[in-house]
Order: sequence, then C-alpha cells, then structure tokens
Amino acid sequence: MDARTNRARSDLEEKIAELGPWFHNMEIGGVRTAPDHFLGDYPAFKWAKFKHVLPDDLQGRSVLDIGCNAGFYSLEMKRRNAGRVLGIDSDPHYLRQARFAAEYSGLEIEFREMSVYDVAKLGAMFDLVIFMGVLYHLRHPLLALDLIHDHVVGDLMLFQCLQRGSERIPDLAGDYDFSEEDIFDRPDYPKLFFVEERYASDPTNWFFPNKAATEAMLRSSGFVIEANPEPEVYLCRRGERHYAADPPPIPR
Repeated sequence: MDARTNRARSDLEEKIAELGPWFHNMEIGGVRTAPDHFLGDYPAFKWAKFKHVLPDDLQGRSVLDIGCNAGFYSLEMKRRNAGRVLGIDSDPHYLRQARFAAEYSGLEIEFREMSVYDVAKLGAMFDLVIFMGVLYHLRHPLLALDLIHDHVVGDLMLFQCLQRGSERIPDLAGDYDFSEEDIFDRPDYPKLFFVEERYASDPTNWFFPNKAATEAMLRSSGFVIEANPEPEVYLCRRGERHYAADPPPIPR
C-alpha cells in the first residue's frame, strides 16, 4: 500500500468517524462504519436471512425506504437495479451518513428529511416500500401503517418490527361476548407492550407487539402477508383495509 493509498484510506476513516456514531455497520471503501456494533454486522446479517424474498433484479422499479437511517437498504435496492430510490428519515444525522455512503458508492439515490406521518406529501405510489425497524419507535403506529397503505404502497411492502412476548399465533373467533375476559390473559392474544420510559436506553422505543399483534395490525391496515422469511420480517402486498377503519387524515 503506497503513501497515496494510505492517505486516501486515512481520509476515509476520518470522514466516517466525523459522521459517527453509526447505527448501520456498513462497509465503505473497506472501512467499517460501526465495527463494535452491539448487534454485530447489523443490518447485513439480518438482510442475509430474507433478501431472497425480493427479486435479484428490480428492473427499474421505484422504491421508498422509510426510516432509511444510513441507507443500507436503499443502497441494496439500487444495487438490484431499482429505478427511483428515495430514502426518508426524520433524523438529519442519519441522512448525512446516507448521502455520503451513496455518493461514495456512486449510486444515485434521493434522500429527504421527512416524517413517516408526512408520506402523503410525496404524491407518489412506489412499487416497493421498505419499512424496517420503525414501527416500535412511533407514538401512533396504526396511523403510520394506514398512511403508508393509502399513500405510498403501490404493490409491495417489506416490513420489520421488533417483537416481544409470545411468538404463537392464536386461533381466535371473529367476535366475543362482552362478558368474555379470560381471552385477554392468554399470552398469545394480540398485544402491544407500552414502554413509558426507556428500553435498551432508548427513549423512542414506545410499543413492542407480540407476533400475533404484528400480523393483526398489518392485516387491519390493509396488507396481505405473503411471506415471513425471518421471525420479525414480512413481505406484504397491498390489499383492502379493515372495513371499520376510517381513512387516515392527511397532515397539512
């Protein structure tokens, strides 16, 4: 390795450190962004378990990555020949990282600072929406799913949510008498666990569903589950929302 190469690597390491801390442990020019990540090689090790559910060639399809963080999934979609790729996040710190990673990789990706609750303002439907690791950080999870369904998912959604509690899926009736109370004590009944303060030192962790609640919320919001390749990951297709669910309000 000559002096010029050493200098270039040193400059890259300095830039990556300057943009830290990183939650996505990405490899940029041979440099790891978060080599000491508490989850290890995240999100690459998780992606390896479910990447087969998406086509290797996305053939110019449009992709929206909601809560894109440093852009790991946005970059992967562009590498699979996606057409328009737009990553949105409410945190400008992560967007700076994402823009740097995309520019260094020579990939044309749009990034915008935007809340999930504002997706209607995009005025576009996307062939694929990626909604990974965001729902449990939201104060209004069902509203977010309703807005995503109505305003941006044209066909498919790749979804992931941290889960706690029972992993069993119960066989439930469509209705229960008002006097029925015992059903709610079952560990496998669809449940959302509310975190008032912190979980894993993170004050933005608000709700954790068990597996039954995750699937029920997806169905209620109008998503048809087509695959569950990894315990917390679902590939969904856009369907019809629950008959009793009002259309979500469009933020001004």
